[in-house]
Amino acid sequence: MQQDEFRAIALSFPEAVESSHFESADFRLRGKIFATLREADGRAVLKLSPDQQKLLLETAPGLFEPVKGSWGLKGWTRVVLDRADEATVRHAMEYAWRSVAPTSR
Repeated sequence: MQQDEFRAIALSFPEAVESSHFESADFRLRGKIFATLREADGRAVLKLSPDQQKLLLETAPGLFEPVKGSWGLKGWTRVVLDRADEATVRHAMEYAWRSVAPTSR
């Protein structure tokens, strides 16, 4: 998967906008980050729960890996873009988007 494909998927979710922090593009819903993309090295990261992270590591081996350190323990997960396919990334990114989406009442 190319970086522009990752970006297009992120921006396809309702109310998603692109912003930036540090040296990374980030994708937000109502100010909350659900994904990041560092263009310099193609590093893409999703905000998942630890359980969602575990599920993806088991069901899509080699496509995802925990971010190093405490961020990874909280569920932040790197997407290995050069191995990833659109359907799998879209599915994982939906988890990430939903993690910051307002809950229905």
